[in-house]
Amino acid sequence: MAARLLGLTSVLALVAGTAQADFFNRVASFAVVDNMAEGEDRSRETSPEIIAATPDGMTLVYTDSPLGVVGMIDITDPANPAPLGNIEMPGEPTSVAVVGRRAYVGVNTSESYTEPSGQIAVIDIDAKAIVATCELTGQPDSVAVDDAGSFIAIAIENERDEDLGDGRVPQMPAGALDMFDLAGNTAECGTRRTADLTGLAGVAPEDPEPEFVDINGLGETVVTMQENNHIAVVARDGSVVSHFSAGTVDLEGVDTAEEGALTFDDTLMAVPREPDSVKWIDDDHFATANEGDMDGGSRGWTIFRKDGTVVYESGLEFEYEVVKIGHYPEDRSGNKGVEPESIETASFGGVPMVFVGSERGSVVGVYDITDPASPRLHQMLPSGIGPEGYVTIPERNLLISANETDDAGPRAHVMVFEFGAEAPVYPHLTSDGITQPNGAPVGWGAISGQVAEGEETIWAINDSFYGMQPTIFRIDVTQTPARITDYIRITREGQPAQKLDLEGITLDGEGGFWVASEGRTDRVIPHALYHVGADGEIEQEIGLPAELMAVERRFGFEGITKVGDWLWMAVQREWGDDPANHAKLVAYNLETAEWGAVHYPKAEPATGWVGLSEITAHGDFFYVIERDNQIGADAVTKKIYRIPASEMVPAPLGGALPVVSKEEVRDLIPDLLSTGGYVLDKVEGLSISPSGTAWVSTDNDGVDDHSGETMFFPIGGL
Repeated sequence: MAARLLGLTSVLALVAGTAQADFFNRVASFAVVDNMAEGEDRSRETSPEIIAATPDGMTLVYTDSPLGVVGMIDITDPANPAPLGNIEMPGEPTSVAVVGRRAYVGVNTSESYTEPSGQIAVIDIDAKAIVATCELTGQPDSVAVDDAGSFIAIAIENERDEDLGDGRVPQMPAGALDMFDLAGNTAECGTRRTADLTGLAGVAPEDPEPEFVDINGLGETVVTMQENNHIAVVARDGSVVSHFSAGTVDLEGVDTAEEGALTFDDTLMAVPREPDSVKWIDDDHFATANEGDMDGGSRGWTIFRKDGTVVYESGLEFEYEVVKIGHYPEDRSGNKGVEPESIETASFGGVPMVFVGSERGSVVGVYDITDPASPRLHQMLPSGIGPEGYVTIPERNLLISANETDDAGPRAHVMVFEFGAEAPVYPHLTSDGITQPNGAPVGWGAISGQVAEGEETIWAINDSFYGMQPTIFRIDVTQTPARITDYIRITREGQPAQKLDLEGITLDGEGGFWVASEGRTDRVIPHALYHVGADGEIEQEIGLPAELMAVERRFGFEGITKVGDWLWMAVQREWGDDPANHAKLVAYNLETAEWGAVHYPKAEPATGWVGLSEITAHGDFFYVIERDNQIGADAVTKKIYRIPASEMVPAPLGGALPVVSKEEVRDLIPDLLSTGGYVLDKVEGLSISPSGTAWVSTDNDGVDDHSGETMFFPIGGL
């Protein structure tokens, strides 16, 4: 593993104004499917949502709604989490709080929306068994415990049917706030009382839907009513201390269209905050994550006093920071953007901090709130897909995220971050420092190919995910993290070029570029080569010859490099006339317009398929990336191979092609694990500087069913 990759130790704080301090880095990722017992169906959906820790900080307890269980993880060694198994629940677990060696789990047992019910299941953590249940007044959502462990508060949401009446409130019965005084060290819940929250909100006052609760040092519970856009503070005896509207925010410079471009040029006025999670900062201040629901979602977070005074409003600042590191979810632009859903507060290294989790951007912003009226972004951390809940363990310098999205690719994970490093390892790439003409940040993602120019610059392109905004990015690799310092929009006759699926880029030697489009004829995207000027205008298009079009498949060009008058392109997978586990390396002569090819022998896949995703020439060799389509523990082939340049002699198309030899240069799986995450699927970029320094990048699929992480790192000389 490259030394620079291990530490990136010269990195400065990502944002201006952050004082020298320690940072968080991810040290482990635990796939919660590993908590299933031997013989269980591992294809079932499993999803960690709300997470808590035992007082000693050694055991994590999380709710898993789809599986109907509470899971536990041993983090005695935080870098090596170990499964402790699952505990079956008598319904759908929604939230959990821990007191001593007992977990108090909110369980939804409702038969219907109109007949909601629920209970608190009390779990003996050591025995891994339910030792008591306590009936609630309805369907629970969030559960919180006070610092003394003397009472718990439960948001009784009685959630609405989103398919009824356009999913709007009111839908009875109304929600409420249940509270229990815990009965010492027994298994009993103690005395229950219920706070009536009706008649408070300006939106559907007869039907409050409490969403999230937290308790301060005075025993006061703050409760958000997301659909009502309202917040209340309730004393321990059930009386309402204060209540107020969560208010609205005006947003200028926001992306509201899901058109395959990152524009940030729209305006939204009077957007209701509709906060989801809430956490006390001290006895007088709390922070909310304003996810939104029916009418709102301000894409940011807010600090309130408990009298309703807004102390700080992030506006678009948080969303813009997500944009800069390539995590912006373009496919959510028409909805609520990055959707801040989770929030956590704690002090680390003597610094009070707020942690803001973006559900759709799969990232958490770490803020220094020494001055609650002027928080300062300290760093941005990557998460698994869809972070739902966080828990902090300051005594062990740990931050934990529970990431709920689970599919056939990346499974749902609990991730562990440790505080104390001199520098953050992530992000690897940022556009911080440049803006679009309207002052908005330069968005980027789906990096699919790259080429080096000198020792300091790499040019990269995005793929068809941003079909309305094909772009070439200039990256300065002398900075850490590497920085996008310029961008060129690819155009036809001055308009954004469409019907491109750009997967490879190389220099033309005259200030412009050659780019390769993978092509999908079923989507009318041609397999083609394009000559692009320094201004981004397409100057020439070269389609494939009949011999190739007769055998083409959708898995086309995945890289391009130039040697003399020849352009060489790697075809990702077998086409119609290729032997099994062989792909073409196709050549085109710019002077004679001749086409030719050789065959490249791919690895036989352990699962799924193996293909090529990049090609670049350097010295006496051509280098290719060979990868399978597997993620996480299933990944086997993520490798760089080299081919002697002497064997790269193109044979005419239509006949037998020579088979080149290959030599493994580097297994990239250790590099892909270096940020403490799981192995990402798409290793798509490779460039080599004149001196021989190689850089590798991954494609984040435009943050669509993806963690959004882009790895962009040097691996030294090959």
